[in-house]
Amino acid sequence: MYSDKKSILQLAALLKAHGVRKVVLCPGSRNAAIVQTLAHIEDFTCYSITDERSAGFFAIGLSLQGGGPAAVCCTSGSALLNLHPAVAEAFYQQIPLIVISADRPAAWIGQMDGQTLPQPNVFGSLVKMSVNLPEVQTEEDEWHCNRLINEAILETTHHGKGPVHINVPISEPIYRFTVKELPEVRVITRYQGLNVYDRDYKELIQRLNECNKRMVVVGQMNLIYEFDKKFIKPLSKNFAWLTEHLSNRTIPALPIKNFDVAISGMDEERQEQMRPDLLITYGGHIVSKQLKKYLRTHKPKEHWHITPDGKVADLFGCLTTVIEMDPFEFLEKIAFMLDNKPTAYPMMWENWCKIFPAPALPYSQISVTGDLIQALPAPCALHLANSSTVRYAQLFPLSNQVEVCCNRGVNGIEGSLSSAIGYAAASDKLNFIIIGDLSFFYDMNALWCPHIGNHIRILLLNNEGGEIFHTLPGMDKAGNTSRQFITAEHQTSAKGWAEERGFFYQQASNAEEWQEALKVFASPEEYPQPMLLEVYTDKSEDTRLLREYYKSLKK
Repeated sequence: MYSDKKSILQLAALLKAHGVRKVVLCPGSRNAAIVQTLAHIEDFTCYSITDERSAGFFAIGLSLQGGGPAAVCCTSGSALLNLHPAVAEAFYQQIPLIVISADRPAAWIGQMDGQTLPQPNVFGSLVKMSVNLPEVQTEEDEWHCNRLINEAILETTHHGKGPVHINVPISEPIYRFTVKELPEVRVITRYQGLNVYDRDYKELIQRLNECNKRMVVVGQMNLIYEFDKKFIKPLSKNFAWLTEHLSNRTIPALPIKNFDVAISGMDEERQEQMRPDLLITYGGHIVSKQLKKYLRTHKPKEHWHITPDGKVADLFGCLTTVIEMDPFEFLEKIAFMLDNKPTAYPMMWENWCKIFPAPALPYSQISVTGDLIQALPAPCALHLANSSTVRYAQLFPLSNQVEVCCNRGVNGIEGSLSSAIGYAAASDKLNFIIIGDLSFFYDMNALWCPHIGNHIRILLLNNEGGEIFHTLPGMDKAGNTSRQFITAEHQTSAKGWAEERGFFYQQASNAEEWQEALKVFASPEEYPQPMLLEVYTDKSEDTRLLREYYKSLKK
């Protein structure tokens, strides 16, 4: 019988699944639940060593003899510190060693309870990775636990070998052994490149071809990649290609970009019908909350993430494979390995998304954003500040001659204007910046920069506060008491500061003024000054139109 602690069951099942077979068990009370579970799994050869100082080095010997990772498990407190010399030796000798430590609940550390000390990260830089498992109370806790254990075990042999530390907090009651079988667990595998002579490579291609519904989702990429023509046809017809404007030109097919509104218009039956069997991702951050929610709820059977650094990024909670290589090299390598059997899946997505054209709304922040995007002279660079601007822009088609930039690493509002002006300082193209009022005034010192050229044009969407926050679920019922704190309401204009800094300043407060100002603002002709066009809209109208637009998608 095994412990009923789900973190321990995940740990045991994943050690087994990843091929760990040699385990050194040290005595103790807090780790008894781990020891009981591991000792009753026939796949493990367990060794009892009382002294942790010896146990760590004994495990090193086991690993050296077989070449694979060996594990050593100890109880809480100073027992863990006694493994430090062995961990240091494993690190500098590059030996795969998995240190498993039981721990008291975090609430009791430093409270004069017995055998407690801060155990997470206790080995510092002498381990390749240190993870502290959550005590599992929810499905998300269990997913988190599974991901951390997978990451730690994979790291023992990633870019050289070495030790890792898995810390396992365990609350009372400890000694409940009621589980008869280990759970089925999600195992994440990593391929470091694709070698055609590798047996695993053939197995991967077989899995690829067994999936009929294949989707690629591309995150932010600040580059343009031109695929050789010979790769375009086999790749384009075998995958549904979903990208955002921030992905730029990094796919070999026509992009599906309005998937956000298309997903909003799906009923449950269609959502299930459109669910991919295989999801392949590459690039950085993805903006769409709708896509994240959809793929987290309607999980693909497999999710492969292609990334040069080989790191685990489990955005949708269903990652199965990490392929450590350049994504374009990967795509070109598999192009002629696809079985090319007929599949209607890409056309399913393309046809459904065609039903949802760009929104045609009255004068508002959304309509202003769309008007500018459609009027942009190409080629040019378009800089999107965070929050509303990047989401509004995604609602409209964009020329592939427009390069898109946005600070989506952490997604904060600070620095959006400064980054855009820095980019423009090294660029000879027209640089358009769409920015909301909070982002602009937060970073208004960017205009203090002495390197502002005449090719910079700033569209400032000013509705006197962060009104998009009140479109969040439930905020419409929050009342007016919190509004000033959540939306940071203000009555500030950029006019004085813009003119002081040498900008040609325009202002629009209605559709007629906007259309007149746009003629100058979006003109491809060179202008003797940088421009700032401040557009005022009604905050309540912006919110109402956005809500009504998304409601209309369900009809």
